[in-house]
Amino acid sequence: MERNIFKLEQEQLKEIALTLQKKVEEGLAKDNAEIQCLPTFITPRSKGINGKALVLDLGGTNYRVATVNFADDKATIHPDNGWKKDLSVMKTPGFTREELFKELADPIGEIKRDEEMPIGYCFSYAAESLPDGDARLLHWTKGVEIKDMIGEPVGKPLLDYLNERNDIKFTGIKVLNDTVASLFAGLTNSGYDAYIGLIVGTGTNMATFIPAEKITKLPPSCQVQGLIPVNLESGDFNPPFLTTVDDTVDACTNTRGYQRFEKAVSGMYLGDILKATFPLDEFEEKFDAQKLTTIMNYPDIHKEKYVQVAHWIYNRSAQLVAASLAGLIRLLVSYNKETKKICLVAEGSLFWSQNRNDKDYNILVMEKLQELLDEFGLGDVEVHINKMNNANLIGTGIAALS
Repeated sequence: MERNIFKLEQEQLKEIALTLQKKVEEGLAKDNAEIQCLPTFITPRSKGINGKALVLDLGGTNYRVATVNFADDKATIHPDNGWKKDLSVMKTPGFTREELFKELADPIGEIKRDEEMPIGYCFSYAAESLPDGDARLLHWTKGVEIKDMIGEPVGKPLLDYLNERNDIKFTGIKVLNDTVASLFAGLTNSGYDAYIGLIVGTGTNMATFIPAEKITKLPPSCQVQGLIPVNLESGDFNPPFLTTVDDTVDACTNTRGYQRFEKAVSGMYLGDILKATFPLDEFEEKFDAQKLTTIMNYPDIHKEKYVQVAHWIYNRSAQLVAASLAGLIRLLVSYNKETKKICLVAEGSLFWSQNRNDKDYNILVMEKLQELLDEFGLGDVEVHINKMNNANLIGTGIAALS
């Protein structure tokens, strides 16, 4: 291709950042907004955490189970990275809640327990947090469609299922989004003015702490104060300047019109964008970001036009993430002018992917973010990117024990 249809000029990226900021403000003011801004009614402890929790981490494809043991605020995870299981079977048409619970329960039997403990459940789908620490599923993303769970609590039915089948019981369950779990994990690093959790993997999303008085959609009966963790569900953002190729990818999904940002950015869709750019060419059916990065990293064995477009799609994804971060940081600074140091806990295979022949994804994001902050007059705001091992597990353990 001669012209880069995925190229975004600096002014366009600034407009995307400003649009996201405005949409987040709308989501904090009313329900069912484009960016939903779901408050999480779990107040995380950052000091004095002691105890042991079972942690479940259900992502877009993979599932992990581990125990997280806190002693003197230090977390020990067993096994080191959790028991891992491929759960792409949950994307099978007609898959049921009972089948999911059985899949979730199986690896828990591998965890040796001799005492009762709470469960922290990192659930990376759109769910409304409930005052008791559970959450209600709003809708599925990432190709999952288990209809009998929509609108229902996520945690309590699973807790009951597990307690019916285990002699040593579980004492309770807290459900939180993966971005909120990353956000909580960031609290183990003190000295920052603000925290952001970011996921760019199979899907994409952000979370941060928002002052309670700024979340004007909270009912008067909701007596919460201070900073509230908010799961933005930013993957549902519909940014300006998407292309006709993005429209084609969107039209081929069962969530047409939704998750437009995620469909332009995340690992599940980048391969589809490449395929839609060359509609007359034949590609293998499963073609995700991993295949896209393989094309970039091994250009000698792929068509030149595929290599070129793969770079364009990869770079645009990073720029869109940078613009979304810039918009969120503008909002945080507007709430607190003293915000100068921000801890960004970033998770996801795409965010930490490598490009052998150019800059890695995380570097592209951070360089573009700094450019945008400079142009917005926020050049004095330092964003420290934090790559934590097992951030999801640690943050979810904090939630379970808070």
